[in-house]
Amino acid sequence: MRILVAGATGAIGLELVPQLIAAGHSVVGTTRTAAKAEIIRRMGAEPAIADGLDAAAVRAAVIAAKPEIVIDQMTDLGAVTDLRHFDRAFATTNQLRTQGTDFLLAAAREAGVKRFIAQSFCGWTYGRGGETIKTEADALDPDPPEELRSTLQAIQHLEDAVTGSANPEGIVLRYGSFYGPDTGMLSRAMIDQLRRRRVPLIGGGGGRWSFIHVEDAAAATVAAVERGKPGSVYNIVDDEPAPVSEWLPALATLLGARPPIRVPAWLGRLFAGEHLVSMMTEVRAGSNAKARRELGWRPAHPSWREGFAEIASRAAAQHAA
Repeated sequence: MRILVAGATGAIGLELVPQLIAAGHSVVGTTRTAAKAEIIRRMGAEPAIADGLDAAAVRAAVIAAKPEIVIDQMTDLGAVTDLRHFDRAFATTNQLRTQGTDFLLAAAREAGVKRFIAQSFCGWTYGRGGETIKTEADALDPDPPEELRSTLQAIQHLEDAVTGSANPEGIVLRYGSFYGPDTGMLSRAMIDQLRRRRVPLIGGGGGRWSFIHVEDAAAATVAAVERGKPGSVYNIVDDEPAPVSEWLPALATLLGARPPIRVPAWLGRLFAGEHLVSMMTEVRAGSNAKARRELGWRPAHPSWREGFAEIASRAAAQHAA
């Protein structure tokens, strides 16, 4: 099939485009800057320059590409490090999840696209009560901390717009927290923060997180192109959700760093904010059972433990050099 990937040079896009091509699809990848067009060409795809917040540019790119499938991977998270001011850090991404989604979906509808797949998030978005591992049937947080509200509203807008679309048929993929070489949880900025002990363990660290290697996230997206059910939401996460009290010290150890500083919740609220305390102590993880069952997908990195270790060993070698 002919597929347009919006945001082809992002963390997932860089893995997704080659996997789509390897699966026999023809790919057009969009990027905001002409400087990144060559990256898309090197992956074997056709580049298209379009700012996701420019409705005319998005429409022109989609109409010219004539895709059967559109995959929305548009975010602006590459330089995000200050999570204390969460909604401010996610402001452009939230615009892409609202206005950008609307522009892309409208263009896809006009172009006669059959299927529209969009990136969402699985993690702190779920309600913080009840079971510690949530399914797609569980509700999102009805009352998130103030600093997370705009971001959750943007996520809800994207999910409602996409799953509510029949023409094209819409599918939402809720990816866990990304990691990969120099990506997400193992980006250079995160590794540096851990080595400097600037990521404290707040309270008891009972908040549960779901992770996903970017290669596995891309593989699940390819599976959704072929086997996803219209109107569905899928948690794309590994097999082992983990409390912060486990994964944070383990990651520090893998990186050769000292154990994270422990901070009581009340002090965390003063210096980090209620939202980061919630992420450390209350949030819920996601189950991948539905994606495994309906997409026939299995993560090649079933546990963050082995995945983190594989990448951290490379980072340690580079740090020593």
